[in-house]
Amino acid sequence: MSAELGSSVLLDATLEHLRALVSFDTRNPPREIGTGGIFDYLREHLSDFDVRVNDHGAGAVTLCAVRGKPKYLFNVHLDTVPDSPHWTRDPHVLEVTEDRAIGLGACDIKGAAAALVAVANATKGDMALLLSTDEEANDPRCIAAFLKEGHRYDAVIVAEPTRGEAVLAHRGIHSVQMRFAGQAGHASGEQRPSDSALHQTVRWGAAALDYVDRQAHERFGGLTGLRFNIGRVEGGIKANMIAPTADVRFGFRPLPSMNPDHLLETFRTLVEPQPVSYTELFRGDSLPAGDTATAESRRLAARDIADELGIPVGNAVNFWTEAALFSAGGYISFVYGPGDIAQAHTADEWVALDQLQKYAETIYEIVNRGSA
Repeated sequence: MSAELGSSVLLDATLEHLRALVSFDTRNPPREIGTGGIFDYLREHLSDFDVRVNDHGAGAVTLCAVRGKPKYLFNVHLDTVPDSPHWTRDPHVLEVTEDRAIGLGACDIKGAAAALVAVANATKGDMALLLSTDEEANDPRCIAAFLKEGHRYDAVIVAEPTRGEAVLAHRGIHSVQMRFAGQAGHASGEQRPSDSALHQTVRWGAAALDYVDRQAHERFGGLTGLRFNIGRVEGGIKANMIAPTADVRFGFRPLPSMNPDHLLETFRTLVEPQPVSYTELFRGDSLPAGDTATAESRRLAARDIADELGIPVGNAVNFWTEAALFSAGGYISFVYGPGDIAQAHTADEWVALDQLQKYAETIYEIVNRGSA
């Protein structure tokens, strides 16, 4: 940290911006986010940047701000989850205590955005920011549009709560909706395996859980096994009627070394009769993207950059981030931000002040170093 800029000054500026960013309602859903509001504030406080704001519809808005010719792109999402009824205070009014800042999005991840704005105003170094509002929607329009533009950066550093460590690898995430079809009838008679859609569903569920158990030996970067969850089952009419249809919603989180298309086909064909419809609703690739050799090469490249920038490298994580989208788009990408994922999406969400300060100081050093 430069002697001319005390760390407390940088933290104070970060908290000032965080207070403003938290005050803007960017809950997603309901995805009622436009190009004004929080983006007017950011335009005002990034006045010496080349700023472009694009509306991709359905509450998906990006702000791309560039000053000079930076090597790295810092990405942060500004949308938040809805506040739960268990909040004990106004979620859009930041409260700062001795050791934490409390407010909706303070941890996930407006704290990082505030620090980036504070750094942007504390230095004249080359810097690039991509701020977006659709991360919580499972509808990644913002990053997809950015990738089509063909920008060049040595790496993309995506802010999510990682307790101030560089996360080089995480699981993918896939969500599937499927339907089994049977034939309605009286439940007193002898049934074939194909008669009841709910019986098919139960058989499929048992087979799926057994399959997942057999993947427990698989490993990548400290992560083990395949994460899997049956989230919703609907079907049937009453106890004495054979169920004609059953709908199932399930998700799985593969390791970077696992082939998601193979897993999708495996789950589809686990039992006979197979589902009559089978739709992947959301796909988020693992970080790093690519086959095993490519993923490992990208992980090592990300580690080298994190080491060069003085960011401590942490363990791989189970949650998904948009860093995987940048990796799939050909960038070296890793995740780095203040806060603990355990606080994200919780009532009275908070970020520790010491982590917020350390993040701001590290970004300040990176930007200053690049312009030295």
